[in-house]
Amino acid sequence: MKKVLISLVQIAVTIAVLFWVFHDPQKRAQMAIALRTADYRWVIAAILAYCVVEFVAAIRWHILLQVQNIRLTIPRVSGLFLIGMFYNQFLPGGTGGDIMKSYLLLKETPGKATGALLAVVFDRMVGLVALISITGTLIALRYQWLTQLQETRHLVWLLIAILGGAVLMLVTSFVVSGFNLAHSLPARFPGREKLIELSASYHLYAHHWRATLLAFGASIIAHLATFATFLCVARGFGVRVGVIDFFAILPVERTISSLPISFAGVGLREKIFQIMLHGLCGVPEAVAVLIGSMSFLVMLISCSPGGIVYFFYKPSGQKGHVKLSEIRGKVATLEHEIAENE
Repeated sequence: MKKVLISLVQIAVTIAVLFWVFHDPQKRAQMAIALRTADYRWVIAAILAYCVVEFVAAIRWHILLQVQNIRLTIPRVSGLFLIGMFYNQFLPGGTGGDIMKSYLLLKETPGKATGALLAVVFDRMVGLVALISITGTLIALRYQWLTQLQETRHLVWLLIAILGGAVLMLVTSFVVSGFNLAHSLPARFPGREKLIELSASYHLYAHHWRATLLAFGASIIAHLATFATFLCVARGFGVRVGVIDFFAILPVERTISSLPISFAGVGLREKIFQIMLHGLCGVPEAVAVLIGSMSFLVMLISCSPGGIVYFFYKPSGQKGHVKLSEIRGKVATLEHEIAENE
């Protein structure tokens, strides 16, 4: 019932924000003109840029799997990664792909369940650290410009609050790991199992610091290539905002739209671009909204092969596909076992 209620709230928020953004007939007419006059060569460039994101992120995951001494065939690794990218776009919260990758990787690596799950956890963590690093740099460079309007200031403060919470979580996990405090935490301590998982992954990846640095560098490139994807779409609609200014807006959109408020950030993404690009850069609201929608479409196109792969993918030792609820349950069970045994 709780999951049903959450889904109903997400549907309601998505519909409400979409109506808010697209209900104006004049704005829709301006969008139609912008679509007719757009240079779609830039959209093709955006797709290629997002392919770079996928390629670099796949390399990062391959590096982290090797540290765990998990070696799969290239077709298997590529298939798992594409499936994860697909579900990250289509499931709320941006972590559905991690659950799918975890489950399928467990099926492919019997006897290495802990290493398989920790590789997925650390892959997400190193990506978060890279995003925090990029965001901190861009906010420091363009804070005054980003906060010159009340609406944009509130969005920047929300971004800082969200990433501040993430930093607090990372610092807490470092302290817990460094002083071996994980199992001293009460059983009902919020996030206890995740802290233990991170602690276990720190101990391993700290001993393989070269691989960790390579994974971090790959994450930086992946985030910047994602920003370049949005920039190419903006160029296609004739927007000539400076690269640094445009990139400074992206962490706001990327972070807030990843929250499980609406499905895949639909509606939130468009509204944030409307506020930020129109308010700070003078981009027409209709064009700003289209940049958000078209960029999302580009990502869907780039990730769609993962859906095709999943349709034909058969995990080793399994017949057919399993319900997502069962997948979530099995991954959660393994996480609990790791927390109890590490």
